[in-house]
Amino acid sequence: MKKRVVKDKVCGNGVCDSTGAVYGLGFIGAAIYYISTATSFWIGVLGVLKAIVWPAFLIYELFKYLGM
Repeated sequence: MKKRVVKDKVCGNGVCDSTGAVYGLGFIGAAIYYISTATSFWIGVLGVLKAIVWPAFLIYELFKYLGM
């Protein structure tokens, strides 16, 4: 019987995908920023929710800057 080798989805072909790490670091940084500037508990909760979708804010501001 031959053993079947299953390649890892993250590191296929010897090249690792680091987008998850970039998103994770961005989430942590955004969460720290939003929580540290929060004036109440619920604003802090809103900050955590904003930190989850920070790439959408980034792309929106980039498109606005580029005039698209």
